[in-house]
Amino acid sequence: MTEQTKSEATAAPKKSLAGALAVFGERRALALLGLGFASGLPYMLIFDTLSLWLRDSGLSLAVIGFFSLATLSFSLKFLWAPLIDRTKIPVLHGLLGHRRAWMLVCQAGIMLGLWTISTLNPATNLGLLAALAVLTGFLTASQDIVIDAWRIEVADAERQGPMAVAVQWGYRGAMVMAGAVPLILAESFGWNFSYAIMALAVLIGVGATLWAPREAAHTIRPIHTDDVSQPQALVVLEWLARLAIIAFGALILGSGLAGDADLLSKVVGGDALAEAWKAKPNGVWLQLLGALVGLGVIVLAAWPIPGLRTKPGVYLSTALGSPLKEFMTRFSGVAGLILAAICIYRVSDFVLNIMNPFYRDMGFSLTEIAEIRKVFGIIASMIGVFLGGVIVARFGLMKALIIGAFAQPISNLGFAVLAVSGHSVPMLFTSICLDNICGGIAGTALIAYMSSLTTAGFTATQYALFSSLYALPGKLVASQSGRIVEASAAAAEHGALAGLKGLFARTPPETFAAAGAKLGVSGQAMGAGYVAFFIYTALIGVAAIILSFLVAARQPKVQAAKAAAEAAA
Repeated sequence: MTEQTKSEATAAPKKSLAGALAVFGERRALALLGLGFASGLPYMLIFDTLSLWLRDSGLSLAVIGFFSLATLSFSLKFLWAPLIDRTKIPVLHGLLGHRRAWMLVCQAGIMLGLWTISTLNPATNLGLLAALAVLTGFLTASQDIVIDAWRIEVADAERQGPMAVAVQWGYRGAMVMAGAVPLILAESFGWNFSYAIMALAVLIGVGATLWAPREAAHTIRPIHTDDVSQPQALVVLEWLARLAIIAFGALILGSGLAGDADLLSKVVGGDALAEAWKAKPNGVWLQLLGALVGLGVIVLAAWPIPGLRTKPGVYLSTALGSPLKEFMTRFSGVAGLILAAICIYRVSDFVLNIMNPFYRDMGFSLTEIAEIRKVFGIIASMIGVFLGGVIVARFGLMKALIIGAFAQPISNLGFAVLAVSGHSVPMLFTSICLDNICGGIAGTALIAYMSSLTTAGFTATQYALFSSLYALPGKLVASQSGRIVEASAAAAEHGALAGLKGLFARTPPETFAAAGAKLGVSGQAMGAGYVAFFIYTALIGVAAIILSFLVAARQPKVQAAKAAAEAAA
């Protein structure tokens, strides 16, 4: 997708509804349903369903929790995305094209990993099972890199909305299947048989890969090291040293992003580091510091040796630095604003990680929560994703970005209304469905927008970097959500937020009473703490709205000025 195509699509006139819907019936959009399924299936099997198998095998919660660290590969995938951008798969590259060849290799590895896991007994082969889970997670993250790159390269900017819808629908469908079908199979035939069947289910993704149309010829940007004179032995030693430092930096960075230093503490720091990492309220600063230090270590490992050109130094600095440098150059004058908008855009949604405790504090039963969240919530989410795709296709990227930014704080304020409504199942249904619809719209708009920011040759690396970047602030702020609610409740009981208690004058007294008693405040003050929290998160959404307007106003002007300068030159 060329920059000219992107610019034209961004400024394209409003499409008819029929024209917007027609994109969903295209072969590439339909293929993405299967590719999204192939993406969501192993993720759910490795990072969620597997925990049930481990528990049934008698393993402790501490051991099961350690497996969640395998998700670090999804936060760090931008580190090896340059390799995927630059490396051809022998034979398959000529037959399928650059992206589909990589997809097929990843899917073969995922199938083999799941099949091998299905042959193991967690109680007696825990180490091998853990290694296979990490490897399968790595391959799943790599597959995501390639699917995103193919999705961007196979369609122009105005079609990225429907394309994002297709991949998310497939992904969500796979998560529903992988969260239910393996459990049903395991109940009757055992976990080993269940995972063997799930390994075969990856064939759906293989079929989608083979059926998907081939992307345009992939541009591989060469890195020239032929003019560097260096003994081969020193090249090997330097590669080993740099890769070891990158791995250590990635561990620190990943521990910061995940908010979990259990694995890092086994390498350095001991149990004291792991405990300090999770401590409240100051652990979040240690997590932030870890993410920054880890990133710094990676940059240092990729940095050329001052005054000395070496082959590993030239290769790493170019492979990791060129995609970011190209983006900053192409959007000079507005690049910082774009990155700020990406970082803030979904924070107001990501910080809502205390919703289950909120529902329970209001007195809703587990059945009420499960039925509405897992059934109607998923349906509403898919509707929101679809609406987001239609909005992108019909109104263009910039207008869709603004609409998505408005949607998020509106849904957060819906939860504030729920808080003052008491135990109302209809209001719970309305709030959850509104949140999922708004989240679907915003998520699709952001995916389409980030896709438009990439350029040929760097598609996988740049999108992987954007997708890792936009989740970072939300993860860090989310770790403090509970503390914000409790501090706001205390302020409502004794301080500046006391006026919010009046909102609960007609709310049944038992609402929030038990939760308030645990904190030493009244039920009304506890409810006021939640209301204040939802208002805070909505205000973060207002910041995203402002940034979206600024991006929509400035980015087209900057791009138009650059295009005019290039034409004149």
